[in-house]
Amino acid sequence: MISIMSGWQHIFDHAPLQYYEQGKTLFRREDPVRSMYLVRSGAVALERPMKDGTALTLHVTDAGSALAEASLFAEIYHCDAVTRSNCQIAVMPRAKFHLALRDDPGAALSLIETHAREVQAQRARIEILRLRRVSDRLDAWLDLYGEPKKGEWIAIADKIGVSPPALYRELARRRG
Repeated sequence: MISIMSGWQHIFDHAPLQYYEQGKTLFRREDPVRSMYLVRSGAVALERPMKDGTALTLHVTDAGSALAEASLFAEIYHCDAVTRSNCQIAVMPRAKFHLALRDDPGAALSLIETHAREVQAQRARIEILRLRRVSDRLDAWLDLYGEPKKGEWIAIADKIGVSPPALYRELARRRG
């Protein structure tokens, strides 16, 4: 998810903070949408419970990003929100968030920009994941984003949908 560290995060400046331990659920699928969330620290997974008892992770929201902001105009949540670590989360009533956006056109435009960038990133990721070979996925990622900083390669493996060992084998092959 794209971080919202600038344009509209200030909407949450006076929102109360709630603390959650790892493994806690903030909301469940089909709960009514009453609040908007900003993850201040930690990580929260949006998960869809499957019929076989497993959970499909749809997204992991990290510190500095909004959680389940796609629910802004929904009546119910379409997934569960489960903390992946201890978290500090700003919580604001949805109606108050709506009013803040209406009263601050700059924040509303920033929200639109954030989501436009997220759509672009997701479209690129989908196309990368459609590639069959690890080498092709890595090439596409590097063409779009350049080389990651030291220590961040493992995150790239997840983003291009390959195991860390498969990515490291490809990197070793390239160093050759």
